[in-house]
Amino acid sequence: MRGLTIVVADVSSERFRTALTMAVAQAALGGAARIFLNGEAVSLIRQPIVGWEDEAHADAGQPTLPELYAEALAQGVRLIVCQSGMQMTGAEPRDYDPRVEYGGMVSLMQTLDDHRLVVV
Repeated sequence: MRGLTIVVADVSSERFRTALTMAVAQAALGGAARIFLNGEAVSLIRQPIVGWEDEAHADAGQPTLPELYAEALAQGVRLIVCQSGMQMTGAEPRDYDPRVEYGGMVSLMQTLDDHRLVVV
């Protein structure tokens, strides 16, 4: 199965929720999945993680953004934060879960291999 690489291009929690949902589905099917948070999107996974529509999702029986994030990590989805985005937002490695990786767009594209690339 081809892998899936998703680039989150802005700080929308709903776009990030879509990326997480896609990645978790890919992992559940046995495929490799990774999410690259570009630019200021790195702030989406700094604690506390909060989704704009968490209450509506919970009311509909769906996971909140923090629950979906935890599920993605548990399923082996690789989360990569943009090093430039970290500098822009004043973030440091201690601000993230220890399973989060760091990189840039060049290294992401270098390791794309046969992954499908999606930007949200």
